[in-house]
Amino acid sequence: MSSRPANLGQLKDSGWKSVPVKEELRRNVVARIREGRPIVDGVLGYDDTVLPQLETALLAGHDVIFLGERGQAKTRVIRSLVELLDEWLPIVAGSEILDDPFAPISRYARDLVAEHGDDTVIEWVHRSHRFGEKLATPDTSIADLIGEVDPIKVAEGRYLSDELTLHYGLVPRTNRGIFAINELPDLAERIQVGLLNVLEERDVQVRGYKIRLPLDVFLVASANPEDYTNRGRIITPLKDRFGSQIRTHYPLDAETETAIAIQESTPLEVEGLRLQVPGFMAGVVSSISQLARQSPNINQRSGVSVRMTVTNTEALLASAARRALRLGEADVAPRICDLDALAASTSGKVELESFDDERGGEVLEHLVKAAVLSEFRERLHLDEMRNVLEAFDDGSVINAGDDVAVADYVALVEQVPALREPVTTLTGGDESPAVVASAVEFVLEGLHLSKRLNKDAAGARAAYRARR
Repeated sequence: MSSRPANLGQLKDSGWKSVPVKEELRRNVVARIREGRPIVDGVLGYDDTVLPQLETALLAGHDVIFLGERGQAKTRVIRSLVELLDEWLPIVAGSEILDDPFAPISRYARDLVAEHGDDTVIEWVHRSHRFGEKLATPDTSIADLIGEVDPIKVAEGRYLSDELTLHYGLVPRTNRGIFAINELPDLAERIQVGLLNVLEERDVQVRGYKIRLPLDVFLVASANPEDYTNRGRIITPLKDRFGSQIRTHYPLDAETETAIAIQESTPLEVEGLRLQVPGFMAGVVSSISQLARQSPNINQRSGVSVRMTVTNTEALLASAARRALRLGEADVAPRICDLDALAASTSGKVELESFDDERGGEVLEHLVKAAVLSEFRERLHLDEMRNVLEAFDDGSVINAGDDVAVADYVALVEQVPALREPVTTLTGGDESPAVVASAVEFVLEGLHLSKRLNKDAAGARAAYRARR
């Protein structure tokens, strides 16, 4: 930073040029596209849908509104846009609204430049300070967004008509940056009118004192499509202010959902435990969310957030860790018996069409079973299970559940050689005892749900036997 211009004269000599924030964004988007880099980092599943639309909007210089249900990464995408700004930006030192040294707009900065000329001190702000965000709530006021007269400044001897008595709100303080409004429909209509005035007409009135602030702001907002299209709580002139409307969506396949869950879930680290998540169990968790988004028993207007997949992944790992601690095992992998733990992490993430608690439990249980069966059919073929089923013809019973040790499952594979092939298919050759145990339970449950084995269940314990 010491090598950067420290005053206005040095800034002029450096050749630095001021450009509008939308032009700055466009320039950096162009650079990323040419380099083959995504314009937003850490967002999965949008490469062929949302991100191309966002690139187009930024190249066009449009303000953007994202429409989508909860848990569709709208806020993450919005916050990631900060990385498209230049890393450092010069401002008039001490300016509350990041005044451009070449074209100051606040009274404070104009007076400072007029008094000191090329000796005006310059500060450099990081792009992280050029982002403003407000969650729209019914109690949001004009003072929050635009500003208010500061009584302390008046008490210091200034007149109310003096622009220097103004305490700037979030929008002016995001001048030359990105301002985001989350859940825009929840903003009162009279506040929307005031926001429109600032962003479109550049005309601000605070306590009867009128000032003009030609703010340079890139506006981006998020909204639930149900609110946006049906309630009609966004005033028409403000709707017209957005050049592009981009619809977000949930992951289109279970693989993407799994990748997001792995990325977003909080790592579970327990001293003495080595945790693994087999791909087939991660697939079950993702399939639960995918099936829930198609279920007529779940309110689809509310949506099924990806957060449910994330919390279910965390709950599954926690249940597996609890079981391993009780059994004194070091290697642990989630098993079918751990899926019972998902009832608590799922219930708060979906809204059922029925308010009957018992009915809700049945819906969730059905989703879990359907997810296991779907994953089983995708990874294994019943025709290859004949030898496994024949092992039950002599009346053998296999016990499973959270009180069965990993070593017992490994021994079972040795006793029933027919299990070796499907287990190896599931594990991909991983010989870890915990993963093998998980695969054995998965095979048994899949055969039961395919109506090839009977299952006697009591809590987290189960016994599998031949069908009669």
